[in-house]
Amino acid sequence: MGFGTILLGIILVNNYVLAQFLGICPFLGVSKKLDSAAGMGVAVIFVMVLATAATYPIMLVLDNFGIGYLQTIAFILIIAALVQFVEMALKKFIPALHKSLGVYLPLITTNCAVLGVCISNIDEGYTYIQALVNSAGAGIGFLLAMVIFSGMRGKLEANTSIPKCFQGVPIVLVTAAFLSLSFMGFGGLV
Repeated sequence: MGFGTILLGIILVNNYVLAQFLGICPFLGVSKKLDSAAGMGVAVIFVMVLATAATYPIMLVLDNFGIGYLQTIAFILIIAALVQFVEMALKKFIPALHKSLGVYLPLITTNCAVLGVCISNIDEGYTYIQALVNSAGAGIGFLLAMVIFSGMRGKLEANTSIPKCFQGVPIVLVTAAFLSLSFMGFGGLV
């Protein structure tokens, strides 16, 4: 499978947030402001690629010892260590972004999209390079969803004609559903 096909498929067709509904917590929680959404998206790209780079060889070792069933535990530990690294780096070098991401940055550890991409790379039988490309594409798809949704939420915040019963969380969820439906249009692309 070509790298372009993998990228196009994971960014648009099988987007982790909008098609597979993984990583919804930061998607809904950090998408109010564009800078926070973009920062979270970049952090997720970084963690996804590094997590895949680390977990892929670990899975080969686990399989060699016949303990592949421990993959989830091993992957979560690796992802947790990477997220701590990202958090420390942001706190030191970009404190404003660290503050704006707040509690959602440590939640990348439990972001099922990060764990899902590591496991799906193994399940799909990707080579190491294909797995890295798939992870980068999944992160880019996450970033794309976050940025688009933050723009939509900005328009919602400015809109004063939303009925009272739909204000707040209900309109956010309805908007997320429509955004998800719009990505279904890419279904036959790859």
